[in-house]
Amino acid sequence: MMDIQVDVETTYVEHESDVRGRRHFFAYTIRIANRGDAAAQLLDRHWLVTDGDGGVREVRGAGVVGQQPRIEPGASYVYTSACILETPVGSMRGSYGFAGDDGARFEVPIPLFTLHAPSLVH
Repeated sequence: MMDIQVDVETTYVEHESDVRGRRHFFAYTIRIANRGDAAAQLLDRHWLVTDGDGGVREVRGAGVVGQQPRIEPGASYVYTSACILETPVGSMRGSYGFAGDDGARFEVPIPLFTLHAPSLVH
């Protein structure tokens, strides 16, 4: 049985951001844990990135950070990437495309997570 869990942590990177220039730099670290009983390989990603003005950007590509990791049962794969928005708030959600060792493809949802500059949190 395939059971893949996705957890996300986000960070606003102030020294890479330029508020006046409408450049807000966010880093996110994702842990992909294989809770199932069979190995699976991450083949591709699909993101929907929404800024604070409601604009949506779609991103598709092979693997993550240049890799297509094979994740064994009980193991995790962790990576960090980044997103630049013109607004100090936004969100991301999407899915990963996987293949099991038997070649069967399946999708794993990436839950919605928010991106926000800490000065906006009260």
